[in-house]
Amino acid sequence: MMGAGIAYVSACAGIEVVLKDVNLAAAEKGKAHSAALLDKKVSRGQLTAEQRESTLARIHPTQDDADLAGCDLIIEAVFEDRELKAKVSAAAQNVVGADAVIASNTSTLPISGLANAVPDQGKFIGLHFFSPVDKMPLVEIIKGALTSDETLARGFDFVLQIKKTPIVVNDSRGFFTSRVFGTFTNEGIAMLGEGVAAPMIETEARKAGMPVGPLAVSDEVSLSLMSHIRQQTAKDLQAEGREVPTHPATRVIDLLVNEYKRAGKAAGGGFYDYPAGGQKHLWPELKGRFEQPGKQISPQDVRDRLLFIQAIETVRCVEEGVLMSTADANVGSIFGIGFAAWSGGALQFINQYGLNDFIARARYLAEQYGERFSPPALLLEKAAQGAIFA
Repeated sequence: MMGAGIAYVSACAGIEVVLKDVNLAAAEKGKAHSAALLDKKVSRGQLTAEQRESTLARIHPTQDDADLAGCDLIIEAVFEDRELKAKVSAAAQNVVGADAVIASNTSTLPISGLANAVPDQGKFIGLHFFSPVDKMPLVEIIKGALTSDETLARGFDFVLQIKKTPIVVNDSRGFFTSRVFGTFTNEGIAMLGEGVAAPMIETEARKAGMPVGPLAVSDEVSLSLMSHIRQQTAKDLQAEGREVPTHPATRVIDLLVNEYKRAGKAAGGGFYDYPAGGQKHLWPELKGRFEQPGKQISPQDVRDRLLFIQAIETVRCVEEGVLMSTADANVGSIFGIGFAAWSGGALQFINQYGLNDFIARARYLAEQYGERFSPPALLLEKAAQGAIFA
């Protein structure tokens, strides 16, 4: 529904939208998503029936690439598969011509690689929306290696036009938000694999200020999608001759998806059960299959593991040049991935904790739970200089 959500917010901003899908029925279903959202607004008195009709009339569903002719901006929003995205982008480029900007809504695949699908890579950019698009305020704009300044400006203007908050990042696998979000979900899943009680993981995540626990949000994202992205990443890294990183969460995800056949909410169940007409609840089998009484850790350690791992990955994004400003890091972490709002953002969390104290705590976590908590060189340098992330 990502493409349908983008069509909705664009139409609400007064933009004419061609909503293209594999067949007309699927495209019409996407338009029906907008109709349902608009109906809610009418019922609440936020919109008139006439405004509903005029907004809906801006969305033109189709199954034909030819109907994309005349579009200034193409936003590809298909499954996280490199070959499929390349096929869709190339087909659109053939119709819209040389002046149009081609954007991908990918959440993880490097933009510079996806740009190979079009002849003018300067006109290719990443526009990473968050789900649900109608509610999430952020759009992460990803600048590929060859993305032109004009294309960046056009992407930025579009995001402002649809009344979203933009942040701009440089290209990298997972960019900023997906990289950091992945550390949150993986850390929660890793704790489950260690034997920590699932209710404690979820409860302490919310106490730390996260809007939802890592197990619940993993179900929403889909464990099968997480597994697919990991496999795609491994394939790409191997092709580049680079080492494929390992994580203790992988074993748990593979068990859920392959052995227990619990791939997430959309598949009927994952870490949670979703009874028809009832409230979701943690899958009762988690206790017997994973929980170990002798492996419980303190609530403070649970909270710190979930927050520190995200903050540390954010520093790595700054260190690698993915993030270009502290403001984008803080805004993006709160509005894109729901980092604890009380902290002011992932880097401000480090600032207010105190860099030296943060480093000491990170080193403790690294000793107890793994080298992924080791403080990055940039953090050590700033602490030595008496500086902060400003």
